[in-house]
Amino acid sequence: MKKYILTIDQGTTSTRASLIDKEGNIFYKSQQEVKCFFPHDGWVEQDAIDVWLSVLNVINDLLAKTNLIYSNIDSIGLTNQRETTVVWDKKTGMPVYNALVWQSRQSAYICDKIADKVNFVREKTGLIINPYFSASKIRFILDHITNGQKRAEKGELMFGTIDSWLMYKLSNSKIFKTDITNASRTMLFNINTLKWDDELLELFNIPKCMLPEVCPSSHFFGNASLLKSNLKICAVAGDQQAALFGQNCIKEGDVKSTYGTGCFVLMNIGEKPIYDKGGLITTIAWQIDNNVTYAIEGSVFVGGASVQWLRDQMRMITKASDSEKYAINCEDNLGVYVVPAFVGLGAPYWDDDCRGAVFGLTRATTKEHFIRATLNSIALQTKDVIKEMERISNKKIESLRVDGGASENSYLMQYQSDILEAKVFLPKNLETTSLGAAYLAGLSSGYWKSIDEISSVHKILKIYEPKMSKEEIQIIDYKWKKAIEATRLFK
Repeated sequence: MKKYILTIDQGTTSTRASLIDKEGNIFYKSQQEVKCFFPHDGWVEQDAIDVWLSVLNVINDLLAKTNLIYSNIDSIGLTNQRETTVVWDKKTGMPVYNALVWQSRQSAYICDKIADKVNFVREKTGLIINPYFSASKIRFILDHITNGQKRAEKGELMFGTIDSWLMYKLSNSKIFKTDITNASRTMLFNINTLKWDDELLELFNIPKCMLPEVCPSSHFFGNASLLKSNLKICAVAGDQQAALFGQNCIKEGDVKSTYGTGCFVLMNIGEKPIYDKGGLITTIAWQIDNNVTYAIEGSVFVGGASVQWLRDQMRMITKASDSEKYAINCEDNLGVYVVPAFVGLGAPYWDDDCRGAVFGLTRATTKEHFIRATLNSIALQTKDVIKEMERISNKKIESLRVDGGASENSYLMQYQSDILEAKVFLPKNLETTSLGAAYLAGLSSGYWKSIDEISSVHKILKIYEPKMSKEEIQIIDYKWKKAIEATRLFK
């Protein structure tokens, strides 16, 4: 009987379930969109029950369409949108507030109150103080429900990022755990001691009894007993760390960029953390057995979401893939620059207060120029992050591995290669987040015997090579820098 790894990839805008074989091929995939709510400017929320039901729906659809049974599944690998915060009632298993999505800025005022602790927090967590991370989101929820603090202190409330929430539901309330990558994104976990940090908990006044047990990424977490009593959950990792592993970035210095709702650039930095005092953060890439690998990361808040904006709000395109056709239909962007800071700017600027802007409009500007400039902004924001990585590592990055929905846009990938002056490697299988979760699960279960065996199945579909002149790049860099400066001034 052929067996597969079942991966659950719970992302910001959709949930996917995939069956992955030993050659790293996806046998079948099911996907369902998940709604986000925007109750106020800068707020982004989800219904945690909807998220949970979407997982059940894609698993059921996958099994129904393939006629497979649970006996065909070796194990489960789970990967998830990071930092998104769920607090639920221990007795009822029901959320006490909407899930606060990683993009949401509603807890910014909490972060502002402890702005003087920036070095203290960075030295422990590798992170900057920002509402992006989970700690201030937990504090916000406890402050906005009846008797939140008292209920938490009495052990009545449980906190988890999406992975913890889903495992709790999949296990009939038996598993209350997270993995080390998700824990490292909460701003409550010490990446040096590899434990929940008492001083950080005190800083946010969060009771430790709310927090899940922290485990390695490739690890037997327990059984998904709601589905089948002996169906093993053998891996958990935040989506970007899973993508780093799925991209075979297992050597120090390897870099990948995921082009999803946001853009996430990670560099493998090996067994010791490096702390950047600039705009990048230090995070845990994964843990296998007792071996911890670290990464530096830059997060762009709005990447592929800007194309959704063109489609849904601006109504310039009918589907996301149309953006490539329109961008190619004009010779250049005619001096138009779009800065899609809809919820502020992420790395390396970390400016919560600025908002999106457009520069260089003339009577000659068409929607093709506007679309092309929006695609360019995705690559330019990614370059800003990679330049910071080059500064920290003191070496030129010669290649970039890419994935995510927008990596299928050949115009965008060529432009990325051009302005980086580096090769861009597009994998045969773009579902690298699911692949990473599968690889980590398979290592734990014995489905794959080693990392070398996994590396042997990784395949490249296309390589983009830079073609743009240095003079063109210099002009683009200069104008982009001016656009960023002006955007940050207009508040």
